[in-house]
Parts: sequence; structure tokens; C-alpha cells
Amino acid sequence: MAMRIIDRLQGGEGGPKGRDLDELKRKLHQMVLDRIDVGAVAALTRDQVRTRLRDLVESLVQKEGINLAPTERDLVVTSILDEITGLGPLEAILADPTISDILVNGPDVIYVERSGRLERVDAHFRDDAHLVNTITRIVGRVGRRVDESSPMVDARLADGSRVNAIIAPLALDGAALSIRRFGATPLSAKDLVARGALSVDMMNYLKAAVRSKCNIVISGGTGAGKTTLLNCLSNFIPSGERIITLEDSAELKLQQPHVVRLESRPPNIEGRGAIHIGDLMRNALRMRPDRIVVGEVRGGEALDMLQAMNTGHEGSMGTLHANSPDDALQRLMTMITMSGVKLGPEALAQIIGRSLHVIVQANRLPDGQRKITSITEVLGLEADRVSINEVFAYRQEGVDDEGRIIGEHAYVNEAQYLERFYRSGALKRPGAR
Repeated sequence: MAMRIIDRLQGGEGGPKGRDLDELKRKLHQMVLDRIDVGAVAALTRDQVRTRLRDLVESLVQKEGINLAPTERDLVVTSILDEITGLGPLEAILADPTISDILVNGPDVIYVERSGRLERVDAHFRDDAHLVNTITRIVGRVGRRVDESSPMVDARLADGSRVNAIIAPLALDGAALSIRRFGATPLSAKDLVARGALSVDMMNYLKAAVRSKCNIVISGGTGAGKTTLLNCLSNFIPSGERIITLEDSAELKLQQPHVVRLESRPPNIEGRGAIHIGDLMRNALRMRPDRIVVGEVRGGEALDMLQAMNTGHEGSMGTLHANSPDDALQRLMTMITMSGVKLGPEALAQIIGRSLHVIVQANRLPDGQRKITSITEVLGLEADRVSINEVFAYRQEGVDDEGRIIGEHAYVNEAQYLERFYRSGALKRPGAR
């Protein structure tokens, strides 16, 4: 009698091992799907689904004569449950609150970031098709798609985590998936100070800047903590103001009661229907906003944002990618020209000098620490250039025995916006009651 495929997966007298167990889970998964009503399962709780799956797997194991230890049966049930209701092998990783980034480099290589450092984890997908199916399930939940005609996509998970995926033919070694996670509870100002991201004086300055309606741009590289800081600063906006947020992928979690969240939209399969941040910006101006918060400024919408800041919507905020305050100013000039408006360097500097008040520079240090390395005031135009004043800076002093960078935040120059803070009531004058 020919040996059944399930028999060949037994691995001899012991249970299935390694890839054999993966193959067994795949076979059992298909058997379960053939016997279960997926529509009915969708109406059940996760615990109810687990109970039903456990009973079904037990029945199949006995019927097929599969040699599985109790722990292996639990592993199979959990794996199938994750496949049906979650994200397969990523579910266990997502359950770890210490992980901030998940980086999938093809089906066999998964890295995570903990405390700013990357490490490889012992998890994998069965094959590239399994990984692509998981990506499709993620993006499908938010109305996005990924296929050969549209092989790159941005999306988000139910908890707000940001997802980017790229598949063949652009990804040569298998589909790649990146997940940037955000905590269930946004970090507060006290949390950032406690973690050493900035000093109490710096946070008090930023609090006064927000409440006095300074226009603020947060600059930094990838993973520097720009969105986290933007979310934190937005909590200083008075609750009576109407706030409109504009994002490519909704990540901000503002706590105020009067918030309208807008999200851009990619083109459809025919390449039509795209709604960009610039389109949302122009519409937001017709929605009677007190403040506009832009998740990230990437292109020509920079001009619309700066004009909004200078025409009755003071106190607006946004983020952009740049490595220093000077680079941030230069990048803003470049992005303004991307709008198609032809302006000379002096006119560009004038727009920025009249619209922007504060640049907050966030950086991720080589040891993984995230720090606010500079708070710089934009004072206006001086000799055809944007005049700036650095108020606070982070000074590195050395490295300890564990390779951790040691430094401190220092007060560099006297703040020029103190009078603005006093007039607005955001800060009390010395000696005032």
C-alpha cells in the first residue's frame, strides 16, 4: 500500500521536525479550511475560534493517525488560528510590546528592532506565496491592493501600525514587508523627558511654542521619532480648537475632542482617482480649521502648508525628512519648487522666514537612542537668507562601557520668542502673579 503524504511527514518514529512541521501545518491548514465555514468563524470571538479549531485539529489528527505531541498540537492550532484570524508567523512578534519595527526580507529572513537595535528572530513564512498572501490580507483591510501592476503599497494595521510592502518584480529576493509599530497608548511629554529624549526646559519651551501658536516643523531621519513627537506636541493644543490632520497613512492619535482626520488615497487600478496631501490641504482650508497638522511633508504641498501658516492658521505643525535644521530649510525650498511655482532663492527664503517659527530636530543615535538634538527658532529674513537661532542642543560627551552614548541637553542661546510666549499667556513673565 502506498504511503500517504501525511505518513511521510511523520519523520520516522518521532514527530515532525523543522520544515516537516511547517509542511504538516500547511496540510492541516488546508484540511481545516475545507471543513470549516470561514464566514461563520468571522462572527466568533478569537477564543471561540480557538476552541473550534482545537476540536477540529484533534479530529483530523486522530483520523489521519498523525503522531503529534500535545505541545505540537497546540503549536499547530495556534498557527492555523493566526493564519485564519491574524497575520500568520507575525502574530507572535506583534504580541511583543518591546518590538518597535518588524522587517521581513523575504519569507526566510525576519528582523525586529528592540531599543533601537536590530536582531534576527527565529520565524519565517512557508514560501514567498505565503508572505504575499499575508501582505494582501493586510492591505485589503484598508482598501489597498498589491499585485504585479501595483507592486508597492503603504497601509496600516488595526492598531495604527504603519506598513510598507513591495513584491516581485521589484523585490528580487522575495517580497519585503516593513511594519513600524506605535504603542497602544501614545507617549506623553513626561514619558519623553523620562526617557531622556529631551530636557524639562526643552519641553516647557515647546509647550509654550504650541500654545502661543508658533508654526512648528519636526525634522529628522527615518525612525527618529518624528511622528511620536508630533503626536506629543499636539496634546498641548487647547481642547477648544478645531484641528484637521492630513496623512498618507493615518498614524496620529490626537486626544482633543474636535479633530477631523483626513487620509490621502493612491490611484486605482486604472491609475486614476489619486488624492494627494496637497489636495487634502486645499480642501482643509475650506473646513474652518484652527490648526492643520500634516503627518509628513514630501512635495509641493509644502507651499500650501506654509501659505496656510501665514494666512490665519498659525499654530500648525508638520514633519519632514532632514538631518539638521539647515537641511530642513533647504528641503523646504526644494519642495516648494516641486509645486511648479517658479520663485528665486530670495522669494523662497521670504516665504519660509515669514511662515515658520520653530524647527525641532529629532535624531536616532548610533546606539539606538532617540534624542531631540536641536530646537531652533526661525527669525525671518536677513541679507537674503533665513535667519535662525538655536536655543537648545544635545551635546555628546562620550561612550560608556556598554557602547551607549553619553551626553546632555544644553541651553545654547537666549530664546527670541519669549515675548510672544508672554503676550499669548503661554508663559508667565518673571515676577508675575
